[in-house]
Amino acid sequence: MTALGPLETARELLREFPVVDGHNDLPWALREQVRYDLDARDIATDQSAHLHTDLARLRAGGVGAQYWSVYVRSDLPDAVPATLEQIDCVRQLIARYPQALAPALTAADMEAARSQGRIASLMGAEGGHSIANSLATLRALYALGVRYMTLTHNDNVDWADSATDDPGVGGLSAFGREVVQEMNREGMLVDLSHVAATTMRDALDASEAPVIFSHSSSRAVCDHPRNVPDDVLERLPSNGGMAMVTFVPKFVLQAAVDWTAAADENMREHGFHHLATTPEAMQVHRAFEERTPRPVATVSTVADHLDHMREVAGVDHIGIGGDYDGTAFTPDGLSDVAGYPNLIAELLDRGWSKPDLAKLTWQNAVRVLGAAEDVARGLQATRAPSNATIESLDG
Repeated sequence: MTALGPLETARELLREFPVVDGHNDLPWALREQVRYDLDARDIATDQSAHLHTDLARLRAGGVGAQYWSVYVRSDLPDAVPATLEQIDCVRQLIARYPQALAPALTAADMEAARSQGRIASLMGAEGGHSIANSLATLRALYALGVRYMTLTHNDNVDWADSATDDPGVGGLSAFGREVVQEMNREGMLVDLSHVAATTMRDALDASEAPVIFSHSSSRAVCDHPRNVPDDVLERLPSNGGMAMVTFVPKFVLQAAVDWTAAADENMREHGFHHLATTPEAMQVHRAFEERTPRPVATVSTVADHLDHMREVAGVDHIGIGGDYDGTAFTPDGLSDVAGYPNLIAELLDRGWSKPDLAKLTWQNAVRVLGAAEDVARGLQATRAPSNATIESLDG
């Protein structure tokens, strides 16, 4: 019998232990491109001309569970209703494609979906601005199915500092710690992607449950503030949490960091938000790239991060969060959601064992959500919902 090559071995492994991806921005792309007209972007058909994501490519990529980001921009004046629209979009997708997508709220739901051959569909809110300084709104998002919240996006919130904004409260304020503790009580994962290193450390101090980084890479490998410093990675084993590597070139390739700063400034000069992915914005991106070729990340670039993160945090505390449909550019070999087998094949070539890869793709993420559920059950038995306000705690 001929031995399987790394790519086929990767596909075989993913059939048993598929990828739990921590972050996909398809709902925002659907809002931006077609204002949630799911007929215009039917992901049961080939959407490669418009999106990184469709059902066929999710299958080809070996995706077994997806945290759909219900992100809204932090400068929107109506962030809460916009977040509700994003949640509604995910619910419409699940209802529209019941043979492919399974609603998932718990670790047990994830396992049930895997046994059915469906993709467990969870939700994560990207940025604390989505709760408008209201713990009741936080609980309402949990009740609607949101299972993690990123404490900030690119801008500070009143109670937490972002990695890409000037320091505000120096990490977490007193109300910020209350938000973390209320998330623990609900069973909502505390997501530390996008936050400042000071916020990461404060959240680890405050959290009674495992935390996650839904889409962040290693700062030691690529010195970008969106990445995770080693001292924080070193704390994940005692916390029980996990860091899910992202594929965004400007976060994984040092040469791309400088190029991206210039590209972002070019977008602003042309009147676009630097994260815009509309056709008009992409025209501006492409023109800049023609004048100034961008550095290209590869599968190997991402694997370098995982090698380092495994060494520092341990194989039980890492995962994958590609950030598809939330980035203009992707690495060679990871151009869309069909690319995950290429990454697993690269790691096999580097000597990663099948049991370690099973932890990376599936087992760690399921364990972490289950652990958060366990903590919540204990806290709910002893602690009432918090009605604290930011005024009462932060003055």
